Amino acid sequence: MQTSSSSVNNTEKQFLNLLYQPYKILFFLPFFFLSTIVLGSLVVVLATIGWPGLARKVPVFWARLNAFLLMSKVRVEGFSNIDPKQSYIVVANHQSHYDILALYGFLDMDFRWVMKQELRKIPFLGLAGVKLGHVFVDRSNIRRANQSIAQVKDQITNGTSILFFPEGTRSAGIDMLPFKRGAFKMATDLELPILPITINGSGRILPSKTLNILPGSVELIIHPPIPLDGRTDKELSPMAREVIESSLR
Repeated sequence: MQTSSSSVNNTEKQFLNLLYQPYKILFFLPFFFLSTIVLGSLVVVLATIGWPGLARKVPVFWARLNAFLLMSKVRVEGFSNIDPKQSYIVVANHQSHYDILALYGFLDMDFRWVMKQELRKIPFLGLAGVKLGHVFVDRSNIRRANQSIAQVKDQITNGTSILFFPEGTRSAGIDMLPFKRGAFKMATDLELPILPITINGSGRILPSKTLNILPGSVELIIHPPIPLDGRTDKELSPMAREVIESSLR
């Protein structure tokens, strides 16, 4: 009976996924690109005329709207671990581009993002990111990457945080890639606690290196901050990785 029930469930999922494909191609993807152009342009205008606070609310709306239209749900656990007056070095695992929608739309924090340089070239999205103060780093040049990050250090105060994907790129499957040390070096330089976040489920909605978008559920688990307590970046990196990995499922 269990085998038969499992077979029926798999058949139902395959049928629903088949029905989802026309919706995705004919409606969601065109709307996603259109909303990115329109709202990205709005961010640029608002930031240029001197309304940065309002400009930062636009990407939250963009992320929540597209997550809703993608027929996906995001559940957040651990909001009580965030002190809104405290700045953090936020680190999270990275399985999918959907992580951007989940964190932007539902983390409810003021943060600057560390992104790879290639994203700056995306029309509307790249310029909007620049106006919002996000950091684009050249991963092929460590010196330039460090210089880019150093330019925003003075912004990471009074509850404004900076967010890293310390794996550096998306991982395939549940196993995380090795952590790079840039986030943890910045934590020791600025004497800020680490805020680890585990992301579950995003890799099933949009698997790495594909455009096979599917509806689904994502879970963000915000862990208690890791204080520096005199630790070096070499000591902080494995600690954060262990915490994030402990809640992967």
